[in-house]
Amino acid sequence: MVVSNFFGILLVMEVMVFCGLRLGVHGLSMDYYMMDCPIAEFIVRDSVTSALQSDPTLAAGLVRMHFHDCFIQGCDGSVLLDSTKDNTAEKDSPANLSLRGYELVDDIKDELENRCPGVVSCADILAMAAREAVFWVGGPFYQIPNGRKDGRRSKIEDTFNLPAPALNSTELINLFGKHGFNVQEMVALSGAHTIGVARCSSFKSRLSNFDSTHDTDPSMNSNFARVLSKTCAAGDNAEQPLDPSRNTFDNAYFIALQRQAGVLFSDQSLFTSARTKRIVNAYAMNQAMFAMDFQQAMLKMGLLDVKEGSTGEVRENCRKIN
Repeated sequence: MVVSNFFGILLVMEVMVFCGLRLGVHGLSMDYYMMDCPIAEFIVRDSVTSALQSDPTLAAGLVRMHFHDCFIQGCDGSVLLDSTKDNTAEKDSPANLSLRGYELVDDIKDELENRCPGVVSCADILAMAAREAVFWVGGPFYQIPNGRKDGRRSKIEDTFNLPAPALNSTELINLFGKHGFNVQEMVALSGAHTIGVARCSSFKSRLSNFDSTHDTDPSMNSNFARVLSKTCAAGDNAEQPLDPSRNTFDNAYFIALQRQAGVLFSDQSLFTSARTKRIVNAYAMNQAMFAMDFQQAMLKMGLLDVKEGSTGEVRENCRKIN
């Protein structure tokens, strides 16, 4: 059942103002598919809703896939491309092996091709699917401009620029800054970890031989360290929820950081740094503020280096270029 969304009501005025702009930045528009495929958003919404009713954990996968797409070559669906004999694509990078949702995107694309052939890009499908996933788990609903074209480049070496779980807050600030995000936006986007899980391989370095002075990461609560150790006893692929409410959009992620119970080093570093700690505290105190800032940051992320016109294409199959 679709989650009732309090934040959608809180932000409805802001969304209506945003939607009143017929044209978005970069030439994208809110009604891009109005003439050629007016059912596009409905198809995406119905497909995502059905999938999440069967598997709520897929919501985090869709949001993460959209993020990993936009941070590499812009929001152009490059993460969806399969490798070929001559090229290893982004999806086969170690950083992307745990991504989920490819089959759902394929299903949506197939239906759209049957109804509106050659019209809706894979990049737009992924952006819309992530938006629906956020809303389904209780996050803010936000309208997005469409019209992104699909890129033709997808190379494993490009994924080395994705944020790694071992980065500290300064490194995260610098990395996000290269994409035009300020510190507050970076922390808000990190709040996507309010849903989903991390594998032991992403945090086990915090549990032993952490540095020359500490066996375990000193920024981590000792009781929580034992929880993570128990998780890792099942192997590198064992999963730990990123916050106590893994399938619900809330501010529990930030409250966990205050309690020194962030799963990833990169997460906990947001509370140990003076530049980001005040933002963590603000979001932990005010869930509506987090939802509003997250909405705006997601809108901005969805506009990163979009392809238009001849710089991209509308793929017939999201897994290969035309």
